[in-house]
Amino acid sequence: MGTTQMETLNVRRPRTGVALVTLERPERLNALNRPMLRELREVAEELATDASVRAVVLTGAGRGFCSGYDLDGAAEFATLGPTGGLALQDMANRTLHALHTLPQPLIAAVGGPAIGGGVSLALVADIRIAAVDALFQVAFVRIGMSGGDLGASWLLPRIVGRGLAAELMYTARPVGAEEAVRIGLANRAVPTASLLDTALDLAGQIAVHPPLGVQLSKRALQASTDSPSLWSALETEARGQALLMGHPDTAQAIAALRESLAAGRASNGRASQDRASQDRASQDRASQG
Repeated sequence: MGTTQMETLNVRRPRTGVALVTLERPERLNALNRPMLRELREVAEELATDASVRAVVLTGAGRGFCSGYDLDGAAEFATLGPTGGLALQDMANRTLHALHTLPQPLIAAVGGPAIGGGVSLALVADIRIAAVDALFQVAFVRIGMSGGDLGASWLLPRIVGRGLAAELMYTARPVGAEEAVRIGLANRAVPTASLLDTALDLAGQIAVHPPLGVQLSKRALQASTDSPSLWSALETEARGQALLMGHPDTAQAIAALRESLAAGRASNGRASQDRASQDRASQDRASQG
């Protein structure tokens, strides 16, 4: 399947309906810089309109997922001034927003360090799979910056709760894979060698379903997370279901399921008849004996 090599990213289609986006600055543990932020946004915007893509996996090349903003480039911070600083932040914010608003489910396959902005890239995903060597660290305060950066102050408490988010943001304490799973920061931890296959398998399980139903499930989940009331969430869900009821994909999926259930019932009926016949034969032999 097609592969696109960019300055800081590699994008390919390893399986039907699945796009794999790999951060490719392994010599810098895939640290963020301006070209990577720009390319990530461009790729996200392109994938968002690609009907052939039903799930997206984001991972990092080499020994790490993403080590945050490249500190070699951070020397420019002192010369940017407020206007330049806001422009850089706006660039980063647009990238995170483009990833967050992908209509397709986004899976982060995190191996090795995910630090600072790298944590935010993982948090913005719908699902996080961690290798056993994964390390999550909201490390902004270590360099004198606010822990509220690249969406961390919004995303993290929604995933692990406000109290734990405060601890991780204020202390910059690293979190290993086992703890990440325990606190909900990662969905599961897997051997490092099987990280990518696990993420791609999961993406494949998503990609087999009618895409609009999956996309509206994601939209409903995002909307309901911030919904002011149960009724508001119910209305969001109802609009999505009403849209799907008359969709051809829905009709096809229902027909296939009904056919499968009918075949299963027929098979079970034949099996029951066979067992009944065997029971009668056993009873006849017993009475003759």
